[in-house]
Amino acid sequence: MSVYANRIRPRLIDVTCGATQAHPHRERACAGLRGRVLEIGFGSGLNVSFYPAAVAEVVAIEPSDAAWRLAGGRLAASAVPVERAGTDGQSLPVPEASCDTALTTWTLCAIPDPAAAVREIRRVLKPGGTLHFAEHGLAPDAAVRRWQRRLNPLQRAVFGCRLTNPVADLLTGAGFDIRELDEFYEAGSPRPFGAQAVGVAVAP
Repeated sequence: MSVYANRIRPRLIDVTCGATQAHPHRERACAGLRGRVLEIGFGSGLNVSFYPAAVAEVVAIEPSDAAWRLAGGRLAASAVPVERAGTDGQSLPVPEASCDTALTTWTLCAIPDPAAAVREIRRVLKPGGTLHFAEHGLAPDAAVRRWQRRLNPLQRAVFGCRLTNPVADLLTGAGFDIRELDEFYEAGSPRPFGAQAVGVAVAP
């Protein structure tokens, strides 16, 4: 892994994804989390302050050591115990049907095989468990999608993620039932970068 990807990118993501503009989406995604929570792409712990009181513990999956170190202060201030259980969202070292809820925030775009990751999330959720998500992905408008495909190489080089994930299709393709879905463009962001999907999906 390059110096940029290992040391600089996690700090860049900590700043950009920690912006106050993202807070309402994090709060929405975290609402309803309960019990044992699987969080894929824990990053620098930007969701910790939004965990509701019903969260008993968090099983964190995070590939970046630098991001995990950045999370130190947030973890120390949290009343919720968080365990870093693994580094690969595509192959979770977590038993089947062992988590009550799961959380992803701007994570699936960075995983090489997001479909595999969503299938793994479904595997470790108990029947009726819920996946709470806030993700950016493929825009609803064809013209914006064309720009997303053009800009993907730049997005991958700077942030290590894709603009073109079909979020709803990934979830239903893994067998989830979507309970809530709000797709919109982030105010103030260029549309190719600002197509958002926030909601809740249920594992049958």
